[in-house]
Amino acid sequence: MNEKIRSLFPAAEKYAYLNSAAVAPIPATAVKAVASQLKDVCENGSANFLEWVNTKNRAREITAQMLKVKAEQIAFMRNTSDGFSTVANGLKWRKGDNIVTFEKEFPANFYAWRRIRDAFGVELRLCPERNGRIDLNEFIGLIDENTRLVSISAVQYGSGFRADLERIGEAARKVDALFAVDIIQAFGAMPFDLEAQKVDVAVSASHKWLCSPEGCGILYLSARARERIEPTLVGWISVDEPWDFENVEQAWKPNALAWETGTGGSSLFYGLEQSAKLLFETGAEKIENYLEELTDYLCELLAGKNYETISSRAKGEKSQIVCIKHCDGQMPTEIAALLENKNIIISPRGERVRVAPHFFNNWEDIERLAENLP
Repeated sequence: MNEKIRSLFPAAEKYAYLNSAAVAPIPATAVKAVASQLKDVCENGSANFLEWVNTKNRAREITAQMLKVKAEQIAFMRNTSDGFSTVANGLKWRKGDNIVTFEKEFPANFYAWRRIRDAFGVELRLCPERNGRIDLNEFIGLIDENTRLVSISAVQYGSGFRADLERIGEAARKVDALFAVDIIQAFGAMPFDLEAQKVDVAVSASHKWLCSPEGCGILYLSARARERIEPTLVGWISVDEPWDFENVEQAWKPNALAWETGTGGSSLFYGLEQSAKLLFETGAEKIENYLEELTDYLCELLAGKNYETISSRAKGEKSQIVCIKHCDGQMPTEIAALLENKNIIISPRGERVRVAPHFFNNWEDIERLAENLP
């Protein structure tokens, strides 16, 4: 990536910041945009309200373009957990149903299904991790004619394993199950084509690879998902004509916009628009290829170190997240603290150290990490 992109991220000058899988730095252009909306409210109150709405819709449009879907299929929520919860609560569960997912999903993609298990007696089938991987044959083997929903992360937060979404989506379609995907550890770092990948529900948020302010949750619903899922989180803008305050019996919107309840963090969408535009103009494929080069280089440098690479680096399974483990058992929290003292930011995750570079990182950041690993 070029230095112009890096210059937009002041954090990249202060740190070797390799933690975008947790929270990514926000580019200066996005911060300026957020401040401009707050300044507008300070000076003008609601006079420019329509521009706030237009900015939110532009953010929605560019988000949809990045996922290759229609804008009206995208609803903004607070976070990833809200997205999964409203989907879980909006389905009509039947006795004998089952949900297929992975045992080490991030809790946002587990607790909603756990509640359905406990409340309705739905079976929750959990595929185990095998040496940092998910055996897709084993995972798909859990799907049967009673499977109502299949849920998985595009990229696993704790291992960096990248799932073959199209293959899983096809398996789900064969039994008429919905396919839900947590895309938060991939959206902004790699390309998506949700329809081609047969994804029915995609859930994400703004503060990781999208490099945007925290607070913009993203929910995508396919046409078949919208037919099956009732909006359970609703409000005054969930209906066809929200400004018709007298008609309180009107229909819900026929698309994902029914899930938007009312006013939100308008300034946050100013930031999302600018960050998404930067990512979109840079190009998802270009970012993906660059991050593959950076992480391949990291794995090369680790070959002579006292660390085991947990993440699969096989074609189609590797991602921009690399998880490693100290061979003599030094605690990841200790390693993270030692590195932070040298302004190198990574995350401890269980028994693993997680390294997650983004498009503002450079080769020197990777070398600096490798040189300073205890």
